[in-house]
This record gives sequence, C-alpha cells and structure tokens, in this order.
Amino acid sequence: MTGIIERPPLGVIVLNRMGFGPRPGDLDAFEALASDDVGRVKAYVEQQLHPDQIGDGEVEQRFHAAGFTTLTKTREQLWADHTQAPESRDWPTRIRPFRETERAAFIRALYSRRQLAEVLADFWHNHFNIYAQDFWPGPLWVHYDRDIIRANMLGNFREFLEDVATSFPMLIYLDNSMNTVAGPNENFARELFELHSLGAENYLGVRRQEAVPTDAQGRPVSYVDDDVYESTRAFTGWTVDMATGQFLYAADQHDRFQKRVLGQFLRSDQAPLKDGRDVLDAVAAHPGTARHIARKLCRRLIADDPPQRVVDEAAAVFLAQKESPDQLRHVARTILLSPEFRTTWGQKVKRPFEYVVSCLRAVNAELSFTFDDQPSNHFLWMFAQTGQALFQWPTPDGYPDVRAKWIRSNALVGSWKIINWLHDVKNWWDRRYKPFDPFASLPPEVRSARAIADFWVQRILGRPLSLSARQEIVEFMARGRDPEMELPNFNDELVRERVWGTIALIMMTPENLLR
Repeated sequence: MTGIIERPPLGVIVLNRMGFGPRPGDLDAFEALASDDVGRVKAYVEQQLHPDQIGDGEVEQRFHAAGFTTLTKTREQLWADHTQAPESRDWPTRIRPFRETERAAFIRALYSRRQLAEVLADFWHNHFNIYAQDFWPGPLWVHYDRDIIRANMLGNFREFLEDVATSFPMLIYLDNSMNTVAGPNENFARELFELHSLGAENYLGVRRQEAVPTDAQGRPVSYVDDDVYESTRAFTGWTVDMATGQFLYAADQHDRFQKRVLGQFLRSDQAPLKDGRDVLDAVAAHPGTARHIARKLCRRLIADDPPQRVVDEAAAVFLAQKESPDQLRHVARTILLSPEFRTTWGQKVKRPFEYVVSCLRAVNAELSFTFDDQPSNHFLWMFAQTGQALFQWPTPDGYPDVRAKWIRSNALVGSWKIINWLHDVKNWWDRRYKPFDPFASLPPEVRSARAIADFWVQRILGRPLSLSARQEIVEFMARGRDPEMELPNFNDELVRERVWGTIALIMMTPENLLR
C-alpha cells in the first residue's frame, strides 16, 4: 500500500467512509441520487444526517428474530432486571444487555440503511470509551448506547458531555462516584480535559494557571494540571445511588469552596451541580475543544493526518453552532461536504470492524447473531482475536484510529482468519447453513475464470485492480487452464472450492483494506 493510489469512483469513497462499504445495489442507488457527483454527495449526506427518517425495517426484523430481550428496556428496567433481581446473580443474565448491544452493533453495521449513524456511534463510543464487559457497566450498556451515545451523536456537544458525565457507566468507570471532598479522585476530570474536550494537544503540563497565555477574549489558550485539580473539586459529590443506579448529587461530599478553572472564577457555595456544570460549560465552549473534536472527526472520516483547512472550518462551525440542538450534525455536514472528503483516498485503512463488516456486506452474507446460533457465536469469538472486540478497549482513550496501529500482524491475521473461515467449503458445504452463496449471484454469462474473477473484484472492491494484481487473481481462479475457457458445471467440487478461494483472495488484497 505504498506509492500512488488511484482514486476509485466517488460512490466507493462515500459508502466506505460514511458507512461500512456497499451491499449489492448500493453503488447503483448512489449513482441514481443526482446527475453529478457533487449533487450525489449532497443528497446522500442529507439523507444520512437524518437517520430517523430512513426506514430500517430489516434491522428491526432481525432484532426480533434474534430474540433480543433487553434493547427496548428502560434504564430503570435494566437496573431492576440485571443488577437487582435474583436472576442477575447469574452472569449470563447480568451481562446480557452488553452482549445484545454487541450483537446489535454488528446487525446494524451489516444490514442497516442508516450507515452514517453506525459510523458515528462507533466514533463516539471510542471518544467516550468505557470498558463495557464488566460487572457494573455491562447491565446498563443498552442504556449507555441508546440514551447517551446514539441520542446525542448528532446533537449538542455540551448536552452530550453532561449526559456522559452523569451516566452510571462513566461515573463508575472513571471513578467519579468515589470523588469526595474528603478523598478527591481526579480520574474523570483528567479524562474530561485530556480526551473528552480540549485533548492532550492543548495540555501545557505543570504551570501556574496565570502563566497560561490568553486569547483575544481573555481565555487561557490551553489547560494545565491545576485546571484538572480544580475541576476534580468541582465534580466532588457527583456520584451514584447504588440502590437505583441513578445519578446522585451528594451535597455533603462536595467541596463547597471557591475554585478557578480555565480562567473562570467559581465562587464558594454555589447551587447544587453548578460547579461541575460551569466546568462543562467552559470546556464545551473552548476553541481548543472545537479543534480537538473537529480533528478527530476529520481523522475518522477523511485521513489519519486530516487536512487542516477542513479541521479549521469544522472547528469554526462547532463554535458558531455551540447553542444549537444539532450542533454536531452541522459539524459532520461541514466535513462530509468538503472537497477534501470527496477527493481523498487511501489515507485511511479499515480497522478490523470496518474490514470484516465490509467483506460481509459485499457478498450479502447472512449471520443471525442469535445466542443459540453456533456460527454467529464462533464469528464473535474469532472477531475478538482481531484486537477490536466491540466496547472492550480497556483504557479511556478508545481504539486507535490510525493506520500504523492496525497494519500489524495480529489485526491482519485475525481478520484474515475470519475471511478464510467464511470461505471454508469443507466447513460449510455439507451443512444446510452457509453464510452466503457465491454461485447464486453469478449472471449466466459469467462462466470463465477471468469473468468470475472480474465479477467478484467489482462486487467486493467496486473498482478494477491493477493489471498485475488482476492477473494473479485470474491465474489463481484458472488453476493453469485457459482463463477464457468456460468452466464445467458449478457442482464440480474443485471449481466450487476455487470460486470460494478466489473471493477470499480478493478480500485479502491490500486494496480492500483502503478506505
């Protein structure tokens, strides 16, 4: 994946970066949106930025068929059924909300028409990362995914911050539930600055607050350790009621004295919650936060080293729309409609989640993700070996989002093992269940090795391979025979094995890792 990379058709770019790659028919549907590329992107972006207006009946049907029981439970029901009920002493019952959310994420990524929503949900889960397969976060994971991440990901960032800060999973994960005036715990305040808002790029280390340079509005341009310490004091008493799982403000555990954060003076004895909310106000409105969030979104949607012009434009929109209830929708639109989004390619690679899902979407694969389905369970077990098991990154920084972290043997080999497993004829052919049928998709005229190779290259990649790579695929399919010769009946076991192997080989080309 070095040297000059030819840019593919715009539909390939859009559907691989605003989603998890095209399913059969998706590229044609994209082309039909308008008469020119700019019009197509505008139409698709507006469609995807309003996911609630996109019918998604297939996903709902699959949830029902999978027998999921927790996805529609309220936060109160989740707490009662999976932490308080006698049955919750059984680990599978307690952790079921996490496991159903994990399976639902795969179903949505694979089959949902709301593709951008799934990309953004994945992004914000990593931005506000929590290790979810644990004793306390797991039972409420449906709530965190549905009511915190998905409810806010196109909304207002300031509201997003407070919903995260007062959520049971985050209060437990970053220990603010134990942050008291008698025993301050800075974990949440530290990550609020370093990861959730201004970012480490705006950290000046150990320095007096008054020594930090200010901008034209008199705001400190960055934060220092004392801002973290003072914010820790501001969030004392923000805890949880372990009887109900609700957020609780414990006034007797709050540090009531004056504080100073990002140049703002917080007087003593403010109203309940006001200290913490003042801190959230300050970080949400800071230009450093705007740049940090814009850069991370541009990195996810465009390139590992995102174009500064788009970062600056998105950051300006972030600040201009800071009071808007759909602030983050405006920011996403700015990035997705930028010329750089349309013209940049090959500066991102698919992480295992994007890679495996895109392969499955390309061939219209079928996995039910029911709990009693052995292939689905084996798939999830194998996927965990790629290094990107969903919602299971242990540290608060979330899964890495740069190429260097994923072009490594563990991630690649783990992903390729899944591809080989899906194409293992001996594994599937003698069973009634198969993940997909490559022969049902082939038009009647596609019968030679070259035609079969070209058909699947286009289906999987949406664009031609280089001449040398194409020739290797054709020769593999032909097995030393004339590549133009019509192959015998597809009931021939050797032919069938070669078709399956050819599809797997195309999926494992370097070109299929690009996005």
